[in-house]
Amino acid sequence: MRREQVILISGCSSGIGRAAAIEADRRGHSVFASARDPRSIASLGEQPGVRIRVLRLDVQDAPSCAAAVQSVLSQAGRLDAVVNNAGYAQYGSVEDVSIERWQAQFDVNVFGALRLTQAALPAMRRARSGTIVNVSSVGGKVSIPFAAPYCSAKHALEAISDALRVEVSPFGIRVAVIEPGTITTRFEARARHEADSFLKGAGPYSPFYPGAERAMDVDLRKGELPPEAVARVIVDAIESEQPRTRYPVTFLARLLIPLRRLLPDRYFDWQMRKMLKLPSPPSLSSDATRRPD
Repeated sequence: MRREQVILISGCSSGIGRAAAIEADRRGHSVFASARDPRSIASLGEQPGVRIRVLRLDVQDAPSCAAAVQSVLSQAGRLDAVVNNAGYAQYGSVEDVSIERWQAQFDVNVFGALRLTQAALPAMRRARSGTIVNVSSVGGKVSIPFAAPYCSAKHALEAISDALRVEVSPFGIRVAVIEPGTITTRFEARARHEADSFLKGAGPYSPFYPGAERAMDVDLRKGELPPEAVARVIVDAIESEQPRTRYPVTFLARLLIPLRRLLPDRYFDWQMRKMLKLPSPPSLSSDATRRPD
């Protein structure tokens, strides 16, 4: 029989977080859905037959993270799982994206997950039980040109997860990473908004942005899934007695992540340039389209 678990999920205003809250509630778990603006998730707790409780949680504010965890402990008496889902994507070339935007990307996607994890771990250590689920991305394993801020933040989250998984294992705490490919959510709309100034600009990389945008619309969206598909995997990981360390979701993730490990860097670079329709480097031979050795 499935054990009811107390689950705190960040970033539930839409997409994967919202779907995960609904899926966990459907399976009989005690769910605390959170968002920076509680009004965006108020409807989650108002549906007939739904027991979801909503909390304000700003992952950029350590006291807010601590208060959310304390609220869960006060209401439920324990905290069995945390899903670090809050995040957004900053697109743009490495040179174009300002340091302030780089910092904001890491503050939400990396330090936000750290703040909530650090707030939750003391209670889990005392209980000698718990699960941390970090929602990463295929970009956490495969760096996509013109998406370096997002990919590097997800790479950092993957590295933290690997270290954390070993560090907390003596306390009976498990760590799982979810690696979705392209998911049909409002996430992409915000990413485009964040990159809008670059798409409309006239800088040195402006000729390359249309190709990158087309690739993300076509090549990188192959086999996309709805957020409910990721939600089911998240709850599966929480319910598992021995969750896998990583869960790639979508055809794209299951294809690209192993390929990136197997293919030489230069070959992968060539494939990326081809997909994005970028000109070949001047140092290459005159046969600009020649496949690399």
